[in-house]
Amino acid sequence: MLLTDKTAIIYGAGGSIGGAVARAFAAEGARLHLVGRTRETLEAVAADLEDAEVAVVDALDEQAVEEHLARVGDVDVSFNLVTRGDVQGAPLTEMPVDDFLRPVTDGLRANFLTARAAGRRMAERGSGVILTLNSGSAHGSPMMGGTGPADAAIDTLVRNLAIELGPRGVRAVGMWAAGVPETFTVEKLSAVNPAIDAAAVQGIVEGLAQMRMTRRNPTLAEVAATAVFLASDHAAGLTGTFVNVTGGMVAR
Repeated sequence: MLLTDKTAIIYGAGGSIGGAVARAFAAEGARLHLVGRTRETLEAVAADLEDAEVAVVDALDEQAVEEHLARVGDVDVSFNLVTRGDVQGAPLTEMPVDDFLRPVTDGLRANFLTARAAGRRMAERGSGVILTLNSGSAHGSPMMGGTGPADAAIDTLVRNLAIELGPRGVRAVGMWAAGVPETFTVEKLSAVNPAIDAAAVQGIVEGLAQMRMTRRNPTLAEVAATAVFLASDHAAGLTGTFVNVTGGMVAR
């Protein structure tokens, strides 16, 4: 198994992608720490797993992140999947400044705090992997508010972490995964774009598939399998980059 004897922390483990990654990591032998703000969703994921600890931690809270890592001890993989509060569907000229900035400030803060806490400990041991995920929208994402700037900031953070931590044996890698249909519900999408209804969701799914080189949408299982690979020693030559799991929606 690819992750045998590795300890992994998944921030945002109660979400759709977080749960899929947790199950994939567990199947490959990882010891899991499932972290998020809602105990019920975390425990629902943990119920299917044999070796998983649950902790309610706000990834925006510096002290809480540090105290949790101190309790965990050695960590081999830190994966940040925390939601950022993106608001989409309105032109930038009509968007409130707080809605625009929230994904930038929250996304960058959460990724920085979790990566810094893990990176310090990994560097002392001389090994480890810091992972994150965004939509790959840094090079242009009209009608998506602060999503593009947030992705750009996190892309840059990952590359700089890789440069600084690489000589100490730590890799920093990201994934681009735009629009995984299994994560879509009217409730979730309407929180980002209030104009969404069931018909709109179906239209989005069909439209996304046509925007991809593969003409099909990626699955949760495919995204999770890519995360397993990146966390494993098989990806030892990969750092300072993002792996494109968008089916070619992002052509770079």
